[in-house]
Amino acid sequence: MATNSTRLQYLGAVRTAVIKLGTQLLSDKEGRLDAEFIDTVADQVALLRARGIRVAVVSSGAIGAGQRELNLAKRPTHLAKLQAVAAVGQRRLMDVWAAAFARHSLPVAQILLTREDVDERGRFLNLRNTIGAVHELGAVPIINENDTVSTDELARISFGDNDILAAVVSHALRADLLVLLSVVDGILDAAGKPVRLVESVEAARELVRAEKSALGKGGFNSKLEAARQVTDFGEVMIVANGRMESVLPRLLEGEELGTLFAPAGKKIPSRSRWIGSARPAGTIVVDDGAMKALVEKNKSLLPAGVTKVEGDFARGDVVAIAATDGTPIGRGLSNYTADDVRRILGKKTQEVRAIFADAAYDEIVHRDNLVLS
Repeated sequence: MATNSTRLQYLGAVRTAVIKLGTQLLSDKEGRLDAEFIDTVADQVALLRARGIRVAVVSSGAIGAGQRELNLAKRPTHLAKLQAVAAVGQRRLMDVWAAAFARHSLPVAQILLTREDVDERGRFLNLRNTIGAVHELGAVPIINENDTVSTDELARISFGDNDILAAVVSHALRADLLVLLSVVDGILDAAGKPVRLVESVEAARELVRAEKSALGKGGFNSKLEAARQVTDFGEVMIVANGRMESVLPRLLEGEELGTLFAPAGKKIPSRSRWIGSARPAGTIVVDDGAMKALVEKNKSLLPAGVTKVEGDFARGDVVAIAATDGTPIGRGLSNYTADDVRRILGKKTQEVRAIFADAAYDEIVHRDNLVLS
């Protein structure tokens, strides 16, 4: 086995990992749920657990499993039927995972999530506590989006893709590593060869191929978005071929498989992870001076630098902050409602205090509640 010293620097101290498996990877040549392959994944997870690494599994495949269970020739398009297929398939999916881990005397815990479980701070914390308790009880969490209520037609509560769900779970657990297992060996360059190390997600976008799997909602674009979210918060992500023999322990031992996305900076606190994970309720557009104060001088966002407000948000909601050309700057917790920000945008501090008196905040978003993109 050829190990890589750079990889070992990133992976040597991993204690918590999130492993995501896509629909195509979990299916056999006939499109059925591949129970034998899932057995091999359970073997690898059990080995990592024996080495002291806590593992959470994010598993796609409910709709595909339900489609086969109900003998449907193709994926339904009607919302209610799609939800029903997901409900049938989720039971089948958990049966297969439970049987696979039973061989190691490991119980499994089913955890189904929607976007609302992340967008609300209390639910986000409860998610972390629940998965932590599952680990303490010696069980393996099997996590999936709740497709019975979350579909593309319900974008309000949908993650859109399990790659993004896996990134959010990583934030909740403060995981050291996210592994996205697919059917290809990482990001491919122009010659079709895997890129082993990515230090800039933006640069990697030039290498992405547009085609998607017929069995899954995501492609490499969703994987790159997951990589951006994870690496921005100081963690490591790997995309690798899940069909490689013993791929998980080999990755943790430093073998050069798949594509490793290196952390873009230092690890950030849990509260900031939630701010960066939750969907913004609205957007605050700022001028060039405010943008420089936020990005270059690490300052809070003051009313004087705000030029526009989009959406309807309450005090304490997560809001996006953008430049005048739409470039994302960051996210933060607003000290004001959207209507109140509209009243004070462009005004100086003394003017704001005159309007709101004792209820005035000098900052619309305080630096302690701001996460830069």
